[in-house]
Amino acid sequence: MSATSRVLTGLAAGALIGLLLVGWNPALALQVANVAQPIGKLWLNALQMTVVPLVLALVVVGVNTATDAAASGRIARRAIVVFIVVLTGGALFAALAAPLVFALFPHNPALIVALGRAVVPSAALAAPVGWVDALIAIVPNNAIMAAAQSAMLPLVVFALFLGFALTRIAPARRAMLLEFFQAISDAMIVIVRWVLWAAPLGVFALILSVCARSGLGMLSALGVYVLVECLLYLAVAVMMLPVAMVFGGERLRRFAAALVPAQVVALSTQSSLASLPAMLESADRKLGYPQQVTALVLPMAVSLFRLTSPVQYMTSAAFIAWAYGIDLSTAQLVAGALLAVVVSLGSVGLPGQVTFIATNLPVAQSMGLPLSPLGLMLAVDTLPDALATLGNVTADLTAASVVARQSQDDTA
Repeated sequence: MSATSRVLTGLAAGALIGLLLVGWNPALALQVANVAQPIGKLWLNALQMTVVPLVLALVVVGVNTATDAAASGRIARRAIVVFIVVLTGGALFAALAAPLVFALFPHNPALIVALGRAVVPSAALAAPVGWVDALIAIVPNNAIMAAAQSAMLPLVVFALFLGFALTRIAPARRAMLLEFFQAISDAMIVIVRWVLWAAPLGVFALILSVCARSGLGMLSALGVYVLVECLLYLAVAVMMLPVAMVFGGERLRRFAAALVPAQVVALSTQSSLASLPAMLESADRKLGYPQQVTALVLPMAVSLFRLTSPVQYMTSAAFIAWAYGIDLSTAQLVAGALLAVVVSLGSVGLPGQVTFIATNLPVAQSMGLPLSPLGLMLAVDTLPDALATLGNVTADLTAASVVARQSQDDTA
């Protein structure tokens, strides 16, 4: 049985037992929930303990990887800029759209109690609400304290400075430090894999305790989460069409037809890498892009550029806020969106479910949101993967069209 199947089995078993207990004996259900909840929180804490060193290492290594890629030539530099601009646009779109879409669904107040927190967490209350305070809080006056307090946005800003600083020191020392941070990242991933081995038990305990308190409330909420995530994935994929038309000079019918082979592979394999040959063929034969562009931009896009990643992070954060009845400020949404872009660039290449923990936790944490629902969201987040991959390959070919147009303008 695959890891995903094991987690989904734990989710289904915990939900079923919790619902049966509620229907049979509500008092007993509450007692069982009180026993199960600490087990789930213990598992979630074990995942959370790796986030600070993992994110620090990923950002430092990611900055240097992107810098090395940009140094390889003008086409690569243009591709990096296009990636960052499109990722930022996708993250800001999700920050605006996700809360609005979730607001269309009725909120269940019982979820707040069932998730174990009846009030807004102190981190959210302490989060800066004004633009001046938010701006000042971005740069840490003590990076060690920021890490100790899990202040993810200041920590990532420090990691960005550190990553760019490494590009300006002697190559030998730079290589030594990058090897050190890569080793930290690898070690944290090993720990996360150990903790994920117990994911069926952790998810079982979490969903049992929640369903024993709220009945079908949490299951319906998770269904809303998956639905909204799928809708936003489709939305950003469709948004790439006008981008290709306006900035890539493409005709809608021709570009849409060229997307189909890669999108079919994406839906069937849920892998951007597996879709790369189809993307290359469409770019070369159907769209006629210069080979020097497609041969560089599309492999770079597969390795560095995932449009739906920041969309996922912001959707997850908006779902948690909706479930707890928390109103997110503009400053929190913008800060979360910008952090989502940085984290998505640094996290490409992480294996399987490690990606969800290493990326969604820091974004939600930076916005002052509770983290308890993330364990349950991890269990169901694999369901929209096919649409996420479809959005990614659509964005990859869109980026290639924009860079190809810029290159053609240079030669004209």
